[in-house]
Amino acid sequence: MVCSLWGAKAQIGHLMSYDKRHLHFGIQVGLTQSKFDVDYTWDDSIRAAMQGVASYNAAGFHISVIGDYTINRFLNLRILPGVTLLNRDVKYSWASDYAATHPLVEDGRTVESVYGEFPVELKFRALRWKNFRPYITAGVDYGFDFASLRKNKNNNNESIIRLNPNDLRYSAGIGIDVFLRYVKFAVEMKLVQGFIDLSVPDNDLYTLAVDRITSRTVLLSFTFEG
Repeated sequence: MVCSLWGAKAQIGHLMSYDKRHLHFGIQVGLTQSKFDVDYTWDDSIRAAMQGVASYNAAGFHISVIGDYTINRFLNLRILPGVTLLNRDVKYSWASDYAATHPLVEDGRTVESVYGEFPVELKFRALRWKNFRPYITAGVDYGFDFASLRKNKNNNNESIIRLNPNDLRYSAGIGIDVFLRYVKFAVEMKLVQGFIDLSVPDNDLYTLAVDRITSRTVLLSFTFEG
């Protein structure tokens, strides 16, 4: 008898009337891994001094608020204004002859960014199973990098990596909603890919070695919605 009652309680779904309300609000926090997609120059005079440029993932932090509107049973519209703190590394491979005659050149730089963001997404939800509901997302995102307004300097007091503060990106993600007793919790993994060139023309090798720079971020986030 006790086992039967416990089993019945285990089958009771939480927040069964949740989707009857069209508008929900919440908060999202997450960890990021971010890098630049870099197009190395085809200029032979630059390649003679620098053999290559690469960017590697670096960790960051994200927080946003959520406004979620239920369009129909399977589709939601979401806005997620927030802030993301990013560090992105750029590494330079210098030709040995050039490095020998220019001992002050740097092998790498870390670009610090503070983005104010305004993503708009569509959330496509599967059928609910007990207290779980998987979903996928797709959207676009405008970001403004406040830190890019500061010039980065190297040891020779030269400007090296200056970035356009405005970034436009598209995103795609996958996640699962978990209906708890009082709130809806979700775990989500999302790729955010920039599609505009962030590079700012400059007259030094650090900048001339790159024809195009775009952003790429992988975000692991946790959301709480009421």
